[in-house]
Amino acid sequence: MNDAMMEQKLYECLQKVKAYLMKIGASKEDAEDVVQETAYKFILYIDSISHINVESWLYRVSVNGYYDLYRKGSRRQAILKKFNFHKLFEDHTPEKAALQSEARKDMESIFAELKPKQQQILLMKYSSGLAIREIAEVYEMKEDSVKTTLYRARQDFMKEYRRQKHE
Repeated sequence: MNDAMMEQKLYECLQKVKAYLMKIGASKEDAEDVVQETAYKFILYIDSISHINVESWLYRVSVNGYYDLYRKGSRRQAILKKFNFHKLFEDHTPEKAALQSEARKDMESIFAELKPKQQQILLMKYSSGLAIREIAEVYEMKEDSVKTTLYRARQDFMKEYRRQKHE
């Protein structure tokens, strides 16, 4: 058998394999990719393949290649669902950055209107993460006084925030 005849026979067999892959669920593009990879492996291992079993070898390698591709795609989809990359890219748009910057400026201006002691206690509690007991020790206050000051600071902040949003 000369090279041209062997090439034609291989091409026909690979077309059958491609059709079979599409029947078992592969997209046309995936089937073509798998068949191309199978043809490469055939050329690579041609010396070790029995001429009697060539067609069955091509089918087996193609189907296994498709299953590997399918598993890889399933894992990729699971990762995409888990991490939700679409939302990640939506969160970093220039519009959102501008809105966040504006909101931060609004918050800073509201924060600046609070009494200095309220500002300090809010910062110690929410920025530094100190406990009420620790804040009380710093200011040499009772814990109940710290709680009351913290409550009033939050209430004043929210009151001013709501007032600005309704304007």
